[in-house]
Amino acid sequence: MPHIHLGEGSFPLWALVLWTLIGTALISTVVYRVRKGGIKTHQIALAGIGAAASFAIFQLNIPVWGGIHMNLTGLVGIIAGPLLGAIVALVVNVFSAALGHGAVGLIGANTLINASEAIVAYYAFKTLIGMDWDVFPAGASATTLGLSVGSFLMAAIIVISGVNGSALPRGDLTIAVAGLAGLNLGVAVVEGILTGLIVQFLASVRPDLVGLTDRDTQEEATGVTA
Repeated sequence: MPHIHLGEGSFPLWALVLWTLIGTALISTVVYRVRKGGIKTHQIALAGIGAAASFAIFQLNIPVWGGIHMNLTGLVGIIAGPLLGAIVALVVNVFSAALGHGAVGLIGANTLINASEAIVAYYAFKTLIGMDWDVFPAGASATTLGLSVGSFLMAAIIVISGVNGSALPRGDLTIAVAGLAGLNLGVAVVEGILTGLIVQFLASVRPDLVGLTDRDTQEEATGVTA
């Protein structure tokens, strides 16, 4: 899914500094929120499991148009929450860059992209569940939306930054990146369906893992009252 696979030195220095500063600001805000509000023990465990799964599937790269893959950031956001989801995005990108999957200088930009997917997926899922959607369509739609936002953000970052050594004019670069974003949107649907199935399974065996305990309890209480 959305991830800038360009090598070291592909972005101008000003762009590297800009995206690194914005990424640092995002993670700093997340850490502040975590320290201020605290997190539950089970969320840490879920974040750890999600990070391992995301990192593992993240390395399975399909060499099409610069490389495409799944990363399960939508699932991580739904089960671990938006704050830990953003931290997982950072951790996965740091370890991936260490293995040569993405430039070290692009960790800030890629963290922004992947963290946005987790955050959007989480809030979209909660919103759809609040509208009484079933778990599968809510999980699939929320994930697809989050990954779509990541695709557009990735495209915007590349076009704004430009690519060192590229002979393409800005307009042609925009068209090429739009094609890559469109390809990622197609993969987003596939990953959305997969995530929806996973979330549906989790909801059937451990609804608390996807934050559905309160709704189920409320429904049971309503049934008793009736």
